[in-house]
Amino acid sequence: MAIHKLMIDDFDEADYMLIAIHSSLEDYRLAYFVNRELEIRLEKCPKDIGFKQKQTTAFFSRFIYEDDANDIAWNLIQNKNSVNSTLMGGNASLFTEAGLSITTSSYFIPELKTVDFILKVDNIDENQAIDTIVNSLLDVKHIATAYKLDHYKLKSKNNLIF
Repeated sequence: MAIHKLMIDDFDEADYMLIAIHSSLEDYRLAYFVNRELEIRLEKCPKDIGFKQKQTTAFFSRFIYEDDANDIAWNLIQNKNSVNSTLMGGNASLFTEAGLSITTSSYFIPELKTVDFILKVDNIDENQAIDTIVNSLLDVKHIATAYKLDHYKLKSKNNLIF
């Protein structure tokens, strides 16, 4: 009887590539331009990605397209989001009844605070395809810049598991 062993190193490598996108567009408009330029069909995912942060929960929009013919999954994820929270004062003061509303910024990948969106592409050839995608994204006039990210250097890469 043959024994088949699975080594943990077999699952250590990541099979996805990340592209950082800097753009001031709304998420749905950026998805439209990415669809047009890359000839894919990103659609709004019904469930946003949510993270519990301190006292509030931050939600990040996600657009997804699964290309069954090429076995590639595309995810466009919002990296920046504003979270409104209301603080109720324990002491009687002028602001006790209304509460104090505070707006804070939260990030999907906190170490990339300047990046507006992240394009995650699963099951794609690393070398030629990613460069072609980045060059196509740079052709969109509403995208300030786009570049490949090294996901091995990210501390919060567990956020990319969804």
